[in-house]
Amino acid sequence: MSNAVTEPIDNLQSLTSLTVLNATAALERGYAALKAGQQVFDLRHVLTVDSVAVSVMLAWQRAAQEGGVQLQLKNLPPALQSLTKLYGVCSLLFPTDVKLEQDCDTARNPALDDFAPVKAPETVFAKKTGLADDTATHPHH
Repeated sequence: MSNAVTEPIDNLQSLTSLTVLNATAALERGYAALKAGQQVFDLRHVLTVDSVAVSVMLAWQRAAQEGGVQLQLKNLPPALQSLTKLYGVCSLLFPTDVKLEQDCDTARNPALDDFAPVKAPETVFAKKTGLADDTATHPHH
């Protein structure tokens, strides 16, 4: 009789959080799933996320690409979709034919509607010297 435990392939559906507290374990689970031939990770049950979740997903995608596999990340919860959008990594995480619930294109932020670009006033340095206040050409020592 064998004592080996065989876990069914769950495409990471059993993952319920993706935070700094379980990032290493989740990362390793993803790597193991990729090595086992899984190409779709279903994240529908992930209820708790933080910014580390984006790093873990990027690492999974990198490993998949290095293995010649196109990994599909599906059913991301809204909080995780928001993080991928916030960090501008949608194109790195998702093929162009995958659409998220919240569109991954750069959306207009209505909170910024009242603000218009303004030209910064000329600095005292520029007025006195006739030079632009450019730290690239004037390095600090």
